Amino acid sequence: MQGLPILYSFRRCPYAMRARMALIASGLAYAHREILLRDKPASMLAASPKGTVPVLILAGGRVIDESLDIMRWALNQSDPEGWLAGADLTLIVDYDGAFKYHLDRYKYAARYGDDPLVHRAAAAAMLLDLDAQLAVHDFLGGAMRSFADIAIFPFVRQFAGVDPVWFQLQAMPNVRRWLARIAASELFERAMVRRALWTENQD
Repeated sequence: MQGLPILYSFRRCPYAMRARMALIASGLAYAHREILLRDKPASMLAASPKGTVPVLILAGGRVIDESLDIMRWALNQSDPEGWLAGADLTLIVDYDGAFKYHLDRYKYAARYGDDPLVHRAAAAAMLLDLDAQLAVHDFLGGAMRSFADIAIFPFVRQFAGVDPVWFQLQAMPNVRRWLARIAASELFERAMVRRALWTENQD
């Protein structure tokens, strides 16, 4: 396979979102293929049978189908903002694990049959700790955004969007400012551009 890396993505997926943000921040060129998760292209499934986004196919044929690995790959090629220096692995593991667990059972309570308020409280407790970390600096690693900020941002944004009125009333002003700062960035706007759906044999 020759040419640009190919990214299969779905705009609203938080995993794909952080991968896109890292690719854009790296400045690397890539071919974007926007898909529907309910109608996954055969070419994507052939590359990554697990059927989740994002999937990045490199020019040499290597497939990377985990979002954090895509972020690391992109930034190892080019990291103009120095994101890799702010890769807080403990925090990222916590948010990919426990926070995402509670987020899913809060947002999709009917699917899991759990009490959403129990899971909302558990996730909110984690955000209170995050709020304390953000009390001194604009971002988790200091004055500039970094790997950890972008890695967990999509999940915190998703949590805030489940019940925005409730979220605005919680004692976590630093988290809200952090969220708003990233959401208002040019990087996020570029990552969230609406794209036409890609179909097989289109390129």
